[in-house]
Amino acid sequence: MKKSIEIIGLPVISITEGRELGMSKTLLIDAKNGTIAAITIEDEDWYRGVKLLPYSSVIAIGEDAVTVTNSENILTLEDAGDYEAMMDANIKIIGTKAITKSGTIQGKVVEIYVGDNGKIEKCEIEARDGSLSEITSDQISIFGKQVTVIDSDLEKKTELIAPKAPAAAVAAPKAEEKPAAEPKAEAPKAEPAKAEAPKAEPKQEAKPAEPKAVPAPAPKAEPKQEAKPAPKAEPAKAEAPKADPSIQMADKATEERHRRFLLGKTVTRKITTDSGVVLVNEGDTVTEEVLQKVKIANKFIDLSMNVQ
Repeated sequence: MKKSIEIIGLPVISITEGRELGMSKTLLIDAKNGTIAAITIEDEDWYRGVKLLPYSSVIAIGEDAVTVTNSENILTLEDAGDYEAMMDANIKIIGTKAITKSGTIQGKVVEIYVGDNGKIEKCEIEARDGSLSEITSDQISIFGKQVTVIDSDLEKKTELIAPKAPAAAVAAPKAEEKPAAEPKAEAPKAEPAKAEAPKAEPKQEAKPAEPKAVPAPAPKAEPKQEAKPAPKAEPAKAEAPKADPSIQMADKATEERHRRFLLGKTVTRKITTDSGVVLVNEGDTVTEEVLQKVKIANKFIDLSMNVQ
């Protein structure tokens, strides 16, 4: 079972021809059957139209590539008549609102999990408070363009899970009560210091020591009591965004694959900045320096669309 981010951005390799056929770009959803019908492919001739790789033609999806038998498995737009209705529907699932039949919004779909046969096995939902939960395909009634409809019985399960979240938040005040008891135990320790003071009275010269002894223990004890609760409350706030690291890693991996795909390609059209400064001329070869300049100028997509 693979996440969508583990499929998108991978090169498509023909194992019989030993060459790269393009890069996986998006997933074509068959909403009626809850499956991935095909993977759209971006290659050097992308401007001639969409190309599709039927999911049934995929041999395997590994960590570094999608493998197929040969280039004949790739369909052009003219040959993709069976998929035309799905392309017109353009169902994405990710980014849609997850709502129960009874009208309760559970959150937003942020990821889908695809089985080996292309079936959408489950969806990952992010609630308004940032917490993540999963629902299986048998709990989903409809994959819509803007809304994913969940069976109403899921709402009952969600209500059972919901009280656990406040419980974690209540744990923080309990931790604060412990330090409150500590100053009470330390207070009696300061009293013996006052009892020792009378011994210094017969010496007369030791009187200046009395004001020093009294203020010294008092201010030292108070800052220690106030400093303990502060750091304990902070970790509770950091629990919300758990998905960010994986998304960032996926974005970096996709960018790195795209960079490798572009390196060494020949530019077919002059690329300039919005102000007219030339970044790369027609006929130039894409190098690391070119990629860096294009990325800074936010012209990465323009470069991708004009290489061969």
